[in-house]
Amino acid sequence: MRNWLGWCALPLVMAAAPSSAAGTGGLLIVHASIVDGTGAAARPGAVRVVDGIIRCVGTCRAARGDRRIDAAGLVLAPGFIDTHSHHDRGLAEQRDAAPVTAQGVTTIVVGQDGFSDLPLSGQFAQFEAKPSAVNIASYVGHGSVREAVMGADSKRPARPDEMERMKALVAEAMDAGALGLSTGLEYEPAIYSTREEVLDLARVAAAHHGRYISHMRSEDVGLDDAVGELLAIGRATGMPVQISHLKIAMVDKWGQAGALIKRLDAARAEGINVTADAYPYAWWQSGLDVLLPARDFNDVKAAQFALDHLAPPEGLVLSEFPPDPSLVGKSVADVAKLRGISPAEAFLALNREAAAKGQGSSVMGHSMADDDVAALIGWAHSNICSDGQLVDLHPRGSGSFPRVFAWLVRDRKLLTVEAAVHKMTGLAAEHMGFADRGRIAPGMAADLVLFDPATIADGATFEHPAARPAGIRSVWVNGVMVMDNGTPTGAMPGRVVRRADAPAKR
Repeated sequence: MRNWLGWCALPLVMAAAPSSAAGTGGLLIVHASIVDGTGAAARPGAVRVVDGIIRCVGTCRAARGDRRIDAAGLVLAPGFIDTHSHHDRGLAEQRDAAPVTAQGVTTIVVGQDGFSDLPLSGQFAQFEAKPSAVNIASYVGHGSVREAVMGADSKRPARPDEMERMKALVAEAMDAGALGLSTGLEYEPAIYSTREEVLDLARVAAAHHGRYISHMRSEDVGLDDAVGELLAIGRATGMPVQISHLKIAMVDKWGQAGALIKRLDAARAEGINVTADAYPYAWWQSGLDVLLPARDFNDVKAAQFALDHLAPPEGLVLSEFPPDPSLVGKSVADVAKLRGISPAEAFLALNREAAAKGQGSSVMGHSMADDDVAALIGWAHSNICSDGQLVDLHPRGSGSFPRVFAWLVRDRKLLTVEAAVHKMTGLAAEHMGFADRGRIAPGMAADLVLFDPATIADGATFEHPAARPAGIRSVWVNGVMVMDNGTPTGAMPGRVVRRADAPAKR
């Protein structure tokens, strides 16, 4: 097994070199409380930026032409990095990415849950031709690769010839600058893949110094086995492996966060570089069918088990339902009452209708415990993510990062401001392999957020999921202000962040 310490010494992720797009004048932010992303205590000082790069931290002298901003004692932190994001959906139309930048997020990592653009080089080229207000990095998605090769005939293991074609597509995406391989093993078509298939494709990403990130095969009944599969990939390849949106989504398993963390710590002690990301909500959002892993939409017993042990009918709320959009916002319990049938029958009927329509239907599920969510976020090797979208019924798309400060820093006092920032910046950058952002230090990209630690809070709720957060004054991406007191500036300085050892773009 490759030693993970040696692995970390391999080339990390770098963005394109700064250009005049970042501006030629200097920026001097004075009287700031600098929280640098490392977890170190806040310290007073100034930060000077030139051409999108941090040039000075601490006692900094202004140069002629510098724009001077008085931080008035507010916290100046690295821009937050959303390591599991779906905010690329609709980004071409909403280029200001306001739900993202309003949270202080400056980089989104997409290609999640096994789904990415193919070819990835095309997505990157489009973004570079028409950038947005945020930086973007991407994994290559196993499910997308599987669909490209197997088409509609995917409800089976892949043949050897198909595996070779999938490997070639993964290698092509890695050459384009993908961070690694992502899987969504609860979703079609990946649900039909064997462990050997996933491991073989992960080996391709590993050979390109990539990473593995996974929405595992189960986050409820089969959680233990799913974790075992991810750890086996890390053990066999030596590559960093990350659990997407780490959670315990089963009532019967509530209170077991400590045992799960102990298992992950033991794996790290063994030499497996396992990490995780998590969002600060007890509600998840996923496909309507994920609670029925056998995909039998006539199995009343399986449906009743799901409603009894995974999520109650009143805790399953439709967030997308193409067969009947009027049902969006209603729970399975509501639909059962409307139709005069049992909740189990309603749940199965909704799945059948969605399958017949052949379009993406989704549901928000309440099947996690707050104490478990807090504990898993508090794990030393968990960073923060949103798993959100620009337009979303779940508030995580607009509120995840400020909510951590309101809930876990001020209310629960689980984290300090410095620790929370570290989980959103330096630690997140480490987990993604970013070398040039995530810290306030000379030579780093000037992705920055200025906020009030006493008032920063999420505004988004399930009733008003798009409400903006409070307490964030300014956000800069590559040295350019993109958000000022909650208002987008109209600047579009975002860049593609590729793996550093990817071939030069052609």
